Amino acid sequence: MKKITFLFTLGLMLSLFSLSLAAEKPRLGVLRFTNQTSAGWWSGSMGSELQDMLAAELANIGAFQVLERKEIDAVLGEQNLGASGRIDSQTKAKIGKIKGAKYLVAGTVSAFEVQTSGTGGGISIMGLSVGGKNDKAYMAVDLKVIDTTTGEIVDARTVEASSTSYGLALGASVGSVSGNLGNYEKTPTGKAIRACIMEIAEYLECSMVKGKSDPCMSEYAGKESTRREKTKKSIDLQ
Repeated sequence: MKKITFLFTLGLMLSLFSLSLAAEKPRLGVLRFTNQTSAGWWSGSMGSELQDMLAAELANIGAFQVLERKEIDAVLGEQNLGASGRIDSQTKAKIGKIKGAKYLVAGTVSAFEVQTSGTGGGISIMGLSVGGKNDKAYMAVDLKVIDTTTGEIVDARTVEASSTSYGLALGASVGSVSGNLGNYEKTPTGKAIRACIMEIAEYLECSMVKGKSDPCMSEYAGKESTRREKTKKSIDLQ
């Protein structure tokens, strides 16, 4: 009887442990984005800004444990301060509790285009220019998911997004200094960037959390098929 009880208890514990592992959210770290285009908006800090945007989007979804790799030095500094003995033992940060990422997400901006058409009879008053025009921005990001244990690329996909803006364009110029009023977030460029980040986060949730058998994967397979067909048509094989 004791043996049966022991085996039953052991089986229950193993089942609970398996359920716990299955319920654990994937642990992700987001790497700094890289750029292979000549996009005018790209600057030295843009890779880190896109990294932050994707990390925040993934955290907002709530399907992942997103590990902030950029702030790891600050966390280690706090732990080292606690270990020095100058911090109350009840409140100091514990050493050895930092979680490691199971996967790293890498993104490369592989294509970016902006098309502008129409002038709309713009006017200029004291350095402030107002003119009607149509803008369209297109952006593609090559996405890779890397297993930190094996270094293997376990998932890869190209994500695309575009944004179109119709109506008035507003800009200003004073002396030798010029620039658009507002920021990229309010432009087709900014909208295309944001749309790409959101699409990446939603794809990762579909692929890594919902699973390959979920209907959402059929939707992404259709998008990938369409993208490949468009790419083939744009290539001259003569």
